[in-house]
Amino acid sequence: MSEPYLPAWSEVFADPRRGLRRSLRLRGVTRDWAWGGSTGAGVRVGIIDSGLENDHPQLHGRVVENVTVEMTDDGPRVVPDELRDLYGHGTACGAIILSLAPEVEIVSIRVLGADLRGKGTAFAAGLEWAIEQRLEVCNLSLSSKSESLYPVFHDLADRAYFQSTALISAANNVPAPSYPSLFSSVFSVAAHGEPDPWRLYYNPTPPVEFGAWGVDVPIAWKDGGSTVATGNSFAAPHVAGLVALILSKHPGLSPFEVKAILASVADNPGRRHPWRRRAVAAQ
Repeated sequence: MSEPYLPAWSEVFADPRRGLRRSLRLRGVTRDWAWGGSTGAGVRVGIIDSGLENDHPQLHGRVVENVTVEMTDDGPRVVPDELRDLYGHGTACGAIILSLAPEVEIVSIRVLGADLRGKGTAFAAGLEWAIEQRLEVCNLSLSSKSESLYPVFHDLADRAYFQSTALISAANNVPAPSYPSLFSSVFSVAAHGEPDPWRLYYNPTPPVEFGAWGVDVPIAWKDGGSTVATGNSFAAPHVAGLVALILSKHPGLSPFEVKAILASVADNPGRRHPWRRRAVAAQ
């Protein structure tokens, strides 16, 4: 049986037995403690993307605000948007998040057009607005390859981190640097091919830290439709949904603390460190 196609940065998650072993597991945190009984209630998730189709049946009426970045002679400006998705990509991400965290509130920040392209300055402006609104979680299934915008996105990622806005960013689908996905302060995500929305891997050798389902994922699409797609874009919202569940159950956690929780409950194969085996045997 041939290996499934994997987007760039996903190879480490293709065979977790080989590449994801950690010398020592974090202990004392379980999935039940982390998000058991949580629905995402009280958490606002920003989706910076192509817009959201508010009346899509898989969004369940959970979109509470739609804005877009308008390019003017004076620079980018965030204004109210129509209740629409120009491509389908944002709606897909929103539906994945809601499939895990059904009571989050979704804020749509449209920065991409009908061809799923947009200006890097518009992306940065949309992200800055989301941070200023103090959204708890932002899903970024897009990236910028602009070296000139590197410092802008780095500053925004730091601002988000220091005010406890969790940025969940999909790695690029091609093997090239992209921002802010490779910054250490964000939750950088690539795809694995196991068809389980709860299957999560932690990569102990970043820059890409987390692996989630992103191959042949059933997704919502525009005009009330659905399809099946592959990409790191669809892995990231799985992690965004888990982060929303954690923050709903444990409000006020920092991104660092949430990352530690995800690492501790990840499905990585592990082995005990040799000194730990000796210490146990000596008891």
